[in-house]
Amino acid sequence: MDTTLIKKYDKVSDFSYTFGAFPTFELVQHKPDMVECVLVHSKLQVSKEIEKLFDLCKASGIEIIYNDKLIHKIVDKENCFLVGVFRKYEMTSVGGNNLVLVNPSDMGNLGTIMRTMLGFNFRNLIIVKPCVDYFNPKVIRASMGAIFSLNIVEMDSLDEYLAFSKNKKYPFMLKGENMLGKFKFTDAPCDLIFGNEASGLPDSMLKVGDTVVINHSKNIDSLNLPISVGIALYEFNR
Repeated sequence: MDTTLIKKYDKVSDFSYTFGAFPTFELVQHKPDMVECVLVHSKLQVSKEIEKLFDLCKASGIEIIYNDKLIHKIVDKENCFLVGVFRKYEMTSVGGNNLVLVNPSDMGNLGTIMRTMLGFNFRNLIIVKPCVDYFNPKVIRASMGAIFSLNIVEMDSLDEYLAFSKNKKYPFMLKGENMLGKFKFTDAPCDLIFGNEASGLPDSMLKVGDTVVINHSKNIDSLNLPISVGIALYEFNR
């Protein structure tokens, strides 16, 4: 790879990065065709896990480049001695159950949700714009590489999503009519829909599908978004 093309991450760039060994291993394992190279710092301690990663790179024909200066150029976090460089890629809907996030605005939350989805074997994520950049290295780091096992589709608006998906819909709202844990999800493909961290879903979604509320004490006004998603996915899997 021409290393002059590797620059500090920018949303409009064709490339993104995995910072650290674990997300890089996930990248190489699940998206080897998208990997341009793996950057290695001279201070990297080669463990058995790192050797497995190097073996996987060699088997996939992925170049391993030792370049301390280049790593310092693109990494904000100190003590990061291994970086995966990959081309951004597009995905399309593949059917089945969907998790739908409307206007997610926090990169850490989005990455955590991706990892939680994978933990409950939920593979399809629909994100409604405006939203954070899911290829940002901060999201990838928070997902611990789970992003590379998911199918992610962006929609320009809530109306576009509603016209697109024919699945049974379950909007999660504080004004929801059905208490989570007190009803059964349909066996047909369905969508679990969550709103923005600050404002939730608009009231217009009260008329869409079967609305759901997660009961909690009056000591708080709402649950954190990744916590809500985790509870919902757990109940769905039950």
